[in-house]
Amino acid sequence: MLQSALRACLLCGVIASLTACARNQQAPAVGTLERHRFEIAATAAEQIVAMPVREGQAVKQGDVVAQLDGGSLAANRASVAAQASQLQHRLDELEHGARAGEIVQARAQVAAAKAQYDQNLKEYERLSDLVGRGLVAQSQADAQLQLRDTSAAQLKSAQAGLDLLLQGTRSEQLDQARAALQSAESLLQQQDVLLARLQLVAPVDGVIEALPYRLGERPVLGAPVVIMLAAGMPYARVYIPEPERAALRAGQSLPVHVDGVAQTFTGTLRYIAGEASFTPYFALTQRDRSRLAYLAEIDLPEPAARDLPVGVPVEVRLDKTP
Repeated sequence: MLQSALRACLLCGVIASLTACARNQQAPAVGTLERHRFEIAATAAEQIVAMPVREGQAVKQGDVVAQLDGGSLAANRASVAAQASQLQHRLDELEHGARAGEIVQARAQVAAAKAQYDQNLKEYERLSDLVGRGLVAQSQADAQLQLRDTSAAQLKSAQAGLDLLLQGTRSEQLDQARAALQSAESLLQQQDVLLARLQLVAPVDGVIEALPYRLGERPVLGAPVVIMLAAGMPYARVYIPEPERAALRAGQSLPVHVDGVAQTFTGTLRYIAGEASFTPYFALTQRDRSRLAYLAEIDLPEPAARDLPVGVPVEVRLDKTP
């Protein structure tokens, strides 16, 4: 809000300057000294558990400026890691196939089922003969028939299990197991990335400008936790009067005067807007067009300018070169 009000005042200053300089048709470009601002946002709606910086402190690129609580994400990662381990063991089992002991056990199960079936078959045949001679009831033969059929099914199941062990794992099963493991590993990597992002670091060398949140608070996702200004070269953000716009090009050198500093700095015009900052209509009269202003940014590469504070008013004289 304060910056918006300041910019509005600067635009009014442009108009006032145009009026004051109507006689010589030369108006200065006015604005403020700025640095590139970085807002380090919260990557999760978690509590701030560490904030090792203070406002005004100089930091280096990669320095930790805040740490968010990672307890819940760490628990999720542990669960995903366990699932991935389980899937890895399952894939290893499928790739190695059945062990020799499992095959021996399956053969023994087939032999036992075959013996049981043969016994039930012989008993059924004996009872059937006795039923034919009227020595036993038909119900006994029927009960034995059921036992014979049951043992036949068990023998078939045991033989099928042995055949599966002997044939090994199908390629489709291996593909499914590999895909499941890959999915779990990808999810594990995602959890690692989220955990790493809970540690907020400085993207460049600079100075901490503001700390909107304090230790122990819980910012919402995307809220700026740390605001910092880049170190090194500052730049002047000024508004170019419309009559001077056509004569300016990127890369051009311009004299920059900073309020409170006797030295005049040589700046390099890095950027100038293609559209006016206010009332950009095409059907304006010549008088109205003179009130337009174009935002421009002028770098100050001189070493003496590196320690200048931001927000200081600047003025660029466009009627002369340094």
